Amino acid sequence: QVQLVESGGGLMQAGDSLTLSCAASGRTITTYNVGWFRQAPGKEREFLAAIRRDFDITEYADSVKGRFVIYRDNAKNTVYLEILALKPEDTATYYCAASDARWGRFVVTEYNYWGQGTQVTVSS
Repeated sequence: QVQLVESGGGLMQAGDSLTLSCAASGRTITTYNVGWFRQAPGKEREFLAAIRRDFDITEYADSVKGRFVIYRDNAKNTVYLEILALKPEDTATYYCAASDARWGRFVVTEYNYWGQGTQVTVSS
């Protein structure tokens, strides 16, 4: 099975840009659909973006379209999430997750493997 490790979080200023990394080990990342989620204190974990296992097809939550970009580097076995123009409401723990289910449902329950998360805090 795959192991996922997120990195790249930290304390940011509103308006900054940030790229989070999700490094996979144990299996090739293209074996899975990979998604990014976030969870703020007191809120449910929400879907942000996903990239399909066998094509560079992506999907985004409406709330982040145009500001979040997901992409993959197969040579590094890593999936990235670039966040542009950070806002204080982006403050959350960000998780990447891998799914071996069919592409098309972007919900927490479709993802089998999860990283430990990386904290992003955005100050105004």
